[in-house]
Order: sequence, then C-alpha cells, then structure tokens
Amino acid sequence: MTALHFRSASELARDIREKRIGSRALLEHFLARVERFNPQLNAIIASDLPGARKRADAADAALARGESWGPLHGVPMTLKESYNITGLPTTWGVPALKDNIAKSNALAVDRFLGAGAVIFGKTNVPLWLSDWQSFNAIYGTTNNPWDRARAPGGSSGGSAAALAAGLTALEAGSDIGSSIRNPAHFCGVWGHKPTWGIVSPKGHAAGERAATPDISVCGPLARSSADLALALGIMAGPDEIDGTGWRLELPQPKQARLGEFKVALMLEDPNAAVDRSIQDQLQKLADFLAKQGAVVNDRARPAIDGARAHANYIQLLRSATSTRMSDAAFAETLAAVETMRPEDQSYYAQMQRANALRHRDWLRANEERHRMRLAWAEFFRGYDLFLCPVAASAAQPHDHEGERWERMITVNGKRVPSTDQLFWAGYTCNVYLPATAAPIGANPEGLPIGVQIAGPQYGDLTCIRFAELLEREYWGFVAPPGYE
Repeated sequence: MTALHFRSASELARDIREKRIGSRALLEHFLARVERFNPQLNAIIASDLPGARKRADAADAALARGESWGPLHGVPMTLKESYNITGLPTTWGVPALKDNIAKSNALAVDRFLGAGAVIFGKTNVPLWLSDWQSFNAIYGTTNNPWDRARAPGGSSGGSAAALAAGLTALEAGSDIGSSIRNPAHFCGVWGHKPTWGIVSPKGHAAGERAATPDISVCGPLARSSADLALALGIMAGPDEIDGTGWRLELPQPKQARLGEFKVALMLEDPNAAVDRSIQDQLQKLADFLAKQGAVVNDRARPAIDGARAHANYIQLLRSATSTRMSDAAFAETLAAVETMRPEDQSYYAQMQRANALRHRDWLRANEERHRMRLAWAEFFRGYDLFLCPVAASAAQPHDHEGERWERMITVNGKRVPSTDQLFWAGYTCNVYLPATAAPIGANPEGLPIGVQIAGPQYGDLTCIRFAELLEREYWGFVAPPGYE
C-alpha cells in the first residue's frame, strides 16, 4: 500500500470520510515529516500551526456529527507563497515586502477552505516569481528532493518539492513562464496550467493589484493527475463580479482510452535545443501510445513560425511583467533601448525593448498573438493534443550568480543560455492554451522527466484525462530516494 504521505489528496479525503484516519492525525503526520525533512529542503517557509490544528479538530468534530465540508474535508495542504492567506506574509520573495502580512484570503484560498481543506503553510518562490529556481533573500534556497544540489524549478518550486517529498497533500501555484509546469517536471509531480482566464487570480498579488495579468494563470500541482481535476474544479470559475454574467462549463473529454487519442509530437525546435535524455523519453512515450492504437504524428504543427512565436511571447511576457519596475528603473530601460543596435536580438535586448514597448506596438504584438491563437484553433480541429518538452533539460544545479538571463545550463553537453527554454514555456502559454505537465520517466542520472500535454483552449479536462491514463498505464508517482 502507498505510504500515507504519498497518497493522493483524493485518497486521503476518502480515508478521512471513511474514518480510517482523522484530520488532526493526518495533519500531525505531515507536520512530523515537515519537521524531519523541511530543514534540508526549505520548501515550506511560513505556517500557521495553531490555526491548522484548530481547523483539523473542527473537521473531525464536524465529521463525527455527520457533516461534510466538501471534497477535501480535513485534508492538509499548502499553497505557493504568492497567494494571500490572512495573517501570513505575502512577499513574492521581494525584500521590500518582507513585512507585508495579508489581511484577507486570495479567492483560491477561500475556495479550498470552502472545499474543506486544512491549510497549514506556504511554500517558497524566487524573487518576483521570476526564475526556474526558487531562492530569495527573505527565505533562502529551496532544494530539489531528488538531488539537493539542484533546483526544484520555479517559480512554484517550493510547491513541487513539498509534494515530491511527501510534506503536503496538495498545492496551488501560478504560471506565466512555466512556473507550474517546470517545477512539476523537475520534481516528478503533476501540474496543470489552465486556460487563461478560467481561474480568478484575485488575491494572488504582490501589493494591491486588481487587474488580471496577461498570460499569467493560477493552477494546481499534485501527486496525482486525479487531484489536478479535483483541484481545478475547486479553483476554476468566475469571481463574484464576473459570476453575475457567466458560468464556466469546460468540455468533458471524449476519450476513455489512450488508443482513442490523436496527438502531435514535437521533440525539439531550432529555437531551443532539448537534451537527448528528454527526447528519448518522449519518443518512448510516443512508441507506447502508437502500440495502444493512438495516432501519433511527429510532423504535424500549427501554421505558425516558431521563431516569431517565441519573439512574440518575449514581447508580451516582458510587457506584462514591466509594471513591477520602478520609475527609475523604467527610465534606465528607456535610455538603454535608445543605444541598442537593431541587429542585437539577444534575450536581454528583446527583454528591454519589451519593457519599454509603446502601447501601439503592444497592440500590434497582441494582434500577432491572436492570429497565432486562431492557427492553433485550426490545428486542434485535426488533433486532440500536442505533446512536447516541458523544459530543455532535467533539474539543473543551483546557480545564483548574476542575472537570470546571464546564467547558463547544460543541454547535450553544451552550455546554453537558461532563457532559451522560455520557448517551451511560451509556445502554448502565450496563446492561452491549457497544458498539463506529467512525469513519464527519468534521465540516466535518475532525475525526473515530464511531458507537456497541451490542448485546445478550454480543453483542460482532456489534457488532464490524458495524464490520468498515462499515470494508470504508463508511469505513476515515484518517490525520491530517502523520503519514503
């Protein structure tokens, strides 16, 4: 039988309902593991243990009276530090915000509480949620449980590390540049980046931001694909204002078997090299799918230019994040852009130009994005899903030197810019598509490798259904050594 701490949230909820374990006992089980393992991982960085114990006791008392709070009744969980939880800090890893204590809950937090969850802590992030590592000057560095010398991914790195090590039952993160998908891939867990706009980001903010950011989404991470569907059902849907005018009805999957899917496969792209170990695992998966009767086409692509798609994503991504810049930093950016040569197409130059983009030029970039969105919609008339890498490599060693765009990673024995793998973040993300990251194997060093399962806009449940079938028939959760 699966160890208690590695059971899915769905299974744990059933255990509590059927009174095989109490909520307080389950919480104490997880807290004992946090005390034992978190010092070496630094995944959980803030907590409210008295409040969690009080709620767990209340959950047990309610169940004894025959009351059910919802599908997560009494299940202990944590959330990414960037979600507001009343009484706990929300800093986004920014030192200037280290004393920012939330006065109210994010909408997602209230929805998890409404589903019966016992929220006991928050998990670590990088500065401004802007790295595929998770370290900051407030809370320090989070390590990957598969190899503590490596990063757990980012920006939801603490979330994925805590899940993989069995320190929590369920998690929620956010994603604008693979911040859910990348950590899931690095740590061997599941993550779902929802269709843009279906999960309200209310209360997922540094400061008092009210507008919904472009590209960015909130979504679940879990130790099982079934938990993704459960958590997405809890998180998704309009807020109280939008809810007066619309309801969310995601299409149900049509497929019951892997053999019923028609998928396209992309192993690499000229804009972003992919390590051979990842390509090999993706090809193994494709061969398995073909044996199950699925149609697998490794040449089918949407009618868009990959280089333009990547450039457009950088434009819109860095425009979306430019609002965090101070006036002084923005003035420096404007001055730097004036001195750049037109032929300079380095990531740094593209980033700075996007930071300083005029609104007229942003509108043109947005028009280009929506033309690509239409091309993807046409593509999905012939295919159910699009399979591709989550990232260029498996988990990389910690590297905190210099700026993010100056750092290098190793791909196929060569040192390449870490920012190259933004291609795999943005190819589907920039055009609002849902994507599930699911583990499918390991590299020769034993590090987890995942697949990115992208679907048509609002095809979230089909992505997750495919991941569920893979988990059942191909590759399930594997615990990192030493955390059994």
